[in-house]
Amino acid sequence: MMEQYNYIEVKEFCYSHGVPAQFILQLQDFGLIEVVKKEDTEYIPFEELPKVEKIVRLHDDLNINLEGIEVIHQLLDRITQMQNEIISLKNKLDFYQ
Repeated sequence: MMEQYNYIEVKEFCYSHGVPAQFILQLQDFGLIEVVKKEDTEYIPFEELPKVEKIVRLHDDLNINLEGIEVIHQLLDRITQMQNEIISLKNKLDFYQ
């Protein structure tokens, strides 16, 4: 049995955010989010919600298509990796100072 508190149904998310369920499934097809299917019902893991909400805002508020969202997502991931690398290098530098 799936733990309810770790997931939200796709249709519930879509209703509350005013987006079609097909949009969420397209995000999954593009590899932008994870959707879990259990007993013919799709769920979004709670840890994915901030990412999904950000994508919905980019799409709705800025009218960015899925290809553009994919590029933005990749760039934001790369920035996060670089920030983590900078922190690691600073920590190493501090150790030797």
